[in-house]
Formats: sequence, structure tokens, C-alpha cells
Amino acid sequence: MILLVGATGTLGGHVARQLLDKGHRVRAMTRDPARASALRAAGADVVRGDLRDIESLRAATRGVRAVVSASHSILGARSSSSARVDDEGQRALIAAATDAGVGHFVYLSALGASHSHPVDFWRTKERIERHLEASTLCSTIIRPSAFMEMHAYELIGKAVMKGKRVVLFGPGNNPRNFVAAADVATLVVRVLEDERLRGSTIEIGGPENLTSREVVATFERVAGAKAKVTHVPLPVLRAFSQLLTPVHQGVSRILKATSVAETTDQRFDAAPLLARIPMTLTRLEDWARSQLAGR
Repeated sequence: MILLVGATGTLGGHVARQLLDKGHRVRAMTRDPARASALRAAGADVVRGDLRDIESLRAATRGVRAVVSASHSILGARSSSSARVDDEGQRALIAAATDAGVGHFVYLSALGASHSHPVDFWRTKERIERHLEASTLCSTIIRPSAFMEMHAYELIGKAVMKGKRVVLFGPGNNPRNFVAAADVATLVVRVLEDERLRGSTIEIGGPENLTSREVVATFERVAGAKAKVTHVPLPVLRAFSQLLTPVHQGVSRILKATSVAETTDQRFDAAPLLARIPMTLTRLEDWARSQLAGR
């Protein structure tokens, strides 16, 4: 049995379906089991659990051979803050897995995780990586770049596809890397099935590095329409991030992360990954066209 934490998220859903399709037994942990009805219908054992509830974690990890932690709270605030979920909650999950004798723990971190990162979410990810490595668990850390489902589509492409005005923060000229959640899920499954990949840290991204302007152009080609684009100056973005910090830490964090993404090196070279683990990485335009065809 493989426990999947964060099963109803975009990545978690892909991981669950790929594991089930390959005949693995999956226990899907979610705060709201009603949202996992499709996974239950596909054969998953759906359980209620919360990273802030240690008893639910003990129950969820009981009898499982592997844990995949794909849950996060980057947008969270107050009782669902990143500190409560991404730090305290992940530590509690690691403790529960250790007590349950879990054989393999797969942790979804983030590309660029570092103790010196300007955004606290990435610093937290690095702390949990170190905490996991110091534990007695056999573990594998996966560091994906920005998910195209959110950072390329929801924040940019969706408006293009719907004929609405696109808002870009800054000039939009800084290359970034976007990865498809399904590709990350494929790597997770490979890590679970191939013991040679255990105990390592693996970075994954897409095959392209695109600026926000190029993302707009990509969706323009797919939609067959020209987008109207508005630019918000980065100083304005930074000011709003600071103003929102006492009001909603999650939104403030996202704004700060957006500013960092537009002013620092966000590129990814897929060659080392593909040399080690041959796989197909999805181009943004191919992903967008497949989404359009699936409507």
C-alpha cells in the first residue's frame, strides 16, 4: 500500500491515477474525502487526514510501505499557514511514517529550495529536506520547477484562452521553467518502482525555458487570437506584497515569489535528468493543445 498525501491536488491526482493504472494499491489521504470520489471509484482507499492532526497521520500511515507527500500550503494563512502545514505538518508526517516502519518516503520539494532563498516557502522546503535526510527513513526528494498548470495556464494562459485581458508582473522578459504535473507524477512512480533511485535528490523541469511574454504567445497560437496584455510594475508588486503581509501571508508570499521569479535565474537544464532517467517531457504548447482538445 502506498500512502499519497495531497491526493486531490493537481500533482496528487496524476500520481494516484498513474499508480492505480499500474496496479499499485493506493491510500489517498485528504482533508475532504468527498473531493476524492473519483479516486475512490478508480480503486483508491480514501481516508480523511490532516497534516495538522497527528492522530490522523498515525492512522493513515499504518500498514503502508511507502509515503508520497505532495501536499503544501503556500497560499495558506492562520490555522492553515505554511508554517503549520509545510513545516510542522511535514515533520509530524515524517514522525508518523517513522513510527509506522514505512520503507520509503518520497518528498515533493521545490526547485531552488535553499536556506538563503528570499521567500520563506522555499526555505521551509529546504529545512524539511534536511530533517528528512537526518531521519531513519529511506527517502527520495523530488524538486520540480513551476507547474505549468498553475504558473503558465491559470496565471497567464487561461485569460488568453478566454479572450480576457492578461496581467503580467514586470516586463515579462525573464526566462522561467514550467513542468507538467503529469511528468512529475511519472517521475514519482519511477522512483517508487526503481530502488536504484532511492536516497537521492532529483530535480525535474520542462524541456523549455520561456518568458511570460513567450507564454502569452504560446497560448495565442493555441487560441488563434491576439491577447491584450497589461503590465504591473515590479515596484508596485513589491509594495502590495509588503502591505498584505499582516493581512494574508499566503497572498503576500505569492506576490513576493512572483517578483523573485521575474528577477532571478529561473531556468532549468533538463539534460542531466534525461541522461539519468530517460523520459518524455511535455512542451507547454503541446500541453495547451491537449487541454483544448480535451474540452
